[in-house]
Amino acid sequence: MPGLTLPTLTQAEVESHNTEKSCYVTIGTNVYDISDFLDSHPGGPELILEYAGKDVTDILKDEDSHTHSEAAYEILEESHVAFLVTEKLKPNGEVQKKIADFQINDEVTPVIHPRTGMSCEEDLSKETDFNTDYKQHKFLDLSKPLLMQVWFGGFSKRFYLDQVHRPRHYKGGASAPLFGNFLEPLSLTPWWLVPIIWLPCIAYGTYLASEGFPNKFEQAAFWGLGIFIWTLVEYILHRCLFHLDDYLPDNRVGITLHFLLHGVHHYLPMDKYRLVMPPTLFVVLATPFWKLAHSLFYWNWHLATTIYCGGIFGYVCYDLTHYFLHHQNLPLWYKGLKKYHLAHHFLDYELGFGVTSRFWDRIFGTELPTVVKTS
Repeated sequence: MPGLTLPTLTQAEVESHNTEKSCYVTIGTNVYDISDFLDSHPGGPELILEYAGKDVTDILKDEDSHTHSEAAYEILEESHVAFLVTEKLKPNGEVQKKIADFQINDEVTPVIHPRTGMSCEEDLSKETDFNTDYKQHKFLDLSKPLLMQVWFGGFSKRFYLDQVHRPRHYKGGASAPLFGNFLEPLSLTPWWLVPIIWLPCIAYGTYLASEGFPNKFEQAAFWGLGIFIWTLVEYILHRCLFHLDDYLPDNRVGITLHFLLHGVHHYLPMDKYRLVMPPTLFVVLATPFWKLAHSLFYWNWHLATTIYCGGIFGYVCYDLTHYFLHHQNLPLWYKGLKKYHLAHHFLDYELGFGVTSRFWDRIFGTELPTVVKTS
């Protein structure tokens, strides 16, 4: 749930908190900081320190020791500080399959995923309480411009990546302030702007390139090749640029650039005006590919331009698909794609990089298993 956007800790990290100054215990995958409770424990702090850094599920239920009351569990809930990662999720592994069965197949038992703090796609649209969220996690205050908070926050890369991938929801899908000044409109892009701007450019480029193709079917084949190439580019950009998390510089420049490029989308995934790419950013990213296409197919300008135009059309389809997956009720085939992409947000952001298709995820072993009802 959005209110449970807590960090994740490994078993070794939990075990290191085994002193009076910092005493952690676990129950299952929940981590509790009970340092402040040591002196108040009826049996004395020594009894608790014996289990510092360990799981206390059994001892709490041990009648020979003494059965703990509901009040003890309530005290623990108030001290809930993190989730325990017991096994690194692996592509196509049994862990995802078990979680997918619970979280994507509409089972009644909600399981909060420790890496995102969510249990299902509906959690992406649950309102975040600004004040509670900020007081609890000390990350970003949604009531204030976000960009300068990221720049001046002094966040470590590890803390930033943990928090930015735990989705929040702002005022029913409205846009949280990013700049907080006259630059704000530049960060907001309605979905319909993408086809209005780029489809005429694609048509004009295709028309110019057609002069080099006496056989229009041949041009259509190369145009289709451009679309296919785009699907690979889409996958590579999403996995290797937007999610270059392991290689992200641990400084505020790298963190801020990551937030602007893709982090803000994972932080506020249902923001209607930050789902498609702003035209200025697209020009920056598309220009190198124009040069690349004409370098690879240097012997024929018309061929290179045709393939490039097909690729740009693929991009338009991608951006529109991305928006509709988040905000539209879709036909059955697209419902499967919708569940697949939203699982990338609430289940595991290190898998499921395909947006228009899961084809390349299957090829490269990064498919995120989902179960979709067909009736």
